[in-house]
Amino acid sequence: MKKYFNTILAVVMSFVVLCSTMSFTINMHYCGKTLVDVAVFKEAKTCGMEMQQTLNSFDNNIVKKKGCCTDKQLAYEGQDELKVSIDKLTFEQQIFIASLYISYIDLFEGLEQNIVPFKEYPPPFLVKDIHVLHETFLI
Repeated sequence: MKKYFNTILAVVMSFVVLCSTMSFTINMHYCGKTLVDVAVFKEAKTCGMEMQQTLNSFDNNIVKKKGCCTDKQLAYEGQDELKVSIDKLTFEQQIFIASLYISYIDLFEGLEQNIVPFKEYPPPFLVKDIHVLHETFLI
């Protein structure tokens, strides 16, 4: 059981490290207030409205209109430093880690022998059979 728990914990911790160090961007293309496309790691596809505006902009008689399309980009930068050395911990953090270790050191260890505290005491003597006396029987 402990072997499986350690394996599962190692896999979860590796995913946490992977997700915390990975950088990615999310590109979104809006046409007006409507979301047209969302892309992760690449450019979002456009709705084609930019092409119509560029064709009309070649004509000198037409005044350029402001486009209705917008592109938004959300960037998440992962952390670069993974190694936290023990000398950078504050005194309060060191006390917390030490007290946590001391308080939970015996939590997952089993007892060497099965201790029964009432083993040396004999059961009481039955003077009368109480179930027959009160006429209560389990069916």
